[in-house]
Amino acid sequence: MKTRIVALAASGIALSLALAGCSSSNGGSSSGADATVAIGSLYEPTNLSNVDGGGQGINEAFQDNVYEGLFRLGDDGDVTPLLATSYDTSSDGLTYTFTLRDGVEFHSGAELTSADVKSSIERVTAEDSQSSRKSSLAVVDSIETPDDDTVVVHLSERSISFVYNLSYVWIVPADAQDLKTEEDGTGPYTLGEFKRGSSLTLEPFDGYWGEEPENGGVEFDYFTSASTLSNALASGRVDVITSIQSPDALSRFTADEAKYTVSEGDSTTKELLAFNDAEGPFTDVKLRQAISAAIDREALLQAIWGDYGTVNGSMVPPTDPWYQDLTSVNAYDPAKAEDLLAEAGHADGFSFTLDTPSYDPHPAVAQYLQSALRKVGVTVEINTISADEWYSKVYQQHDFEATLQEHVNDRDVVFYGDPDFYFGYDDAGVQQAIADAERAESEDQQTELLEQANEQIVQDAASAWLYLYPQIVVSDKDVTGYWKNGLNSQFPVSGITVS
Repeated sequence: MKTRIVALAASGIALSLALAGCSSSNGGSSSGADATVAIGSLYEPTNLSNVDGGGQGINEAFQDNVYEGLFRLGDDGDVTPLLATSYDTSSDGLTYTFTLRDGVEFHSGAELTSADVKSSIERVTAEDSQSSRKSSLAVVDSIETPDDDTVVVHLSERSISFVYNLSYVWIVPADAQDLKTEEDGTGPYTLGEFKRGSSLTLEPFDGYWGEEPENGGVEFDYFTSASTLSNALASGRVDVITSIQSPDALSRFTADEAKYTVSEGDSTTKELLAFNDAEGPFTDVKLRQAISAAIDREALLQAIWGDYGTVNGSMVPPTDPWYQDLTSVNAYDPAKAEDLLAEAGHADGFSFTLDTPSYDPHPAVAQYLQSALRKVGVTVEINTISADEWYSKVYQQHDFEATLQEHVNDRDVVFYGDPDFYFGYDDAGVQQAIADAERAESEDQQTELLEQANEQIVQDAASAWLYLYPQIVVSDKDVTGYWKNGLNSQFPVSGITVS
């Protein structure tokens, strides 16, 4: 089967990490094709590699800007060919043959070959890889490169999401060395300079195979809080904010429609109270259910976001094909929460530590939870940690009782099928349903199985899904051409113009 345009239902796992700094930018310069666009963000990369814990910020800055994949995930969620021009699938769904685009060069000047694609996929699946796509691509059994323009991938089992997952694999040279500090992509921009705690600049790549950027370069400026970020736009230090993080910051821009453009897209970013389901007090399902029932999510959302955002009853946002409204499961009911605490052996209450990332909005969410849970006899000890500490302590070492984190990607409920993920959720039935969904031969079958899995995940209160962030991009009125939905935190910049 020859396929040239692809839009598959898929499962994906994306974990957002953020490290915020402070900016020293003076905003964009000039206008038209020579303009440098200043972009304000809270999400500074921890390094330059998406297989070495670079975090949400590196996806935002580098995806489709510096690095490209065989396929591209569009702002509408569709997947289309990029460095691959076409592919064939065997009748049993186990072999994919990709034809590569001609005339593609890396920033170093080397030509793209099949060996680079093979190496890039293997970087993601390597034992020491920290990619969130590692488990999704574990179905890759072997890769052949019969010639420079052809890649043949053999899978150990069917994977309905395989092409979708390849859109997250950055293609890098086979001989690339330290990609944590250097880059060598095929995208329309090269890295200018990365100043830790301040900014990251991108410069147009003269040898780009596709359409040249519509601007003269971009600068991502990093800030420590939502208020300083919004102040930067109001003062002209930046031209656009990738995702505004508080209603207070937003009101100043909605009140001045002549000067600013406020664009609200479809959000997939979930705020989670994530339990350690494998160790400690939250191995008890009743205790997790009790905590969930003690939280008034509507009141929390109003406190954090005002009239923006949505209460979401699970990891699945409304944009996913397998979305169901499950907000009635483990809904707010303080009396039920107290009963469940008693059934779990904690009639007199108990205490736990909440590891809380230091950047907005997590500290405010933690304070709300501390107050809300106190009413049912639960003491919350807030332990504020940096993004780097969170990644090491929580994500890698699983050394926590409960934590807050935002998960940014669509179709990431499948992570509850991996007991080795930091949640530690381990249910054989859920694992089987998710595995069967990935082997499904149709989207309808996949959807049915993932709905089944999600219902059990929610019933078990594997996490407490607090709310769905609003997805709001704000810019000066003369700035156009940016993406609005923020899937996988990506923010392609080549189409951004300043008039």
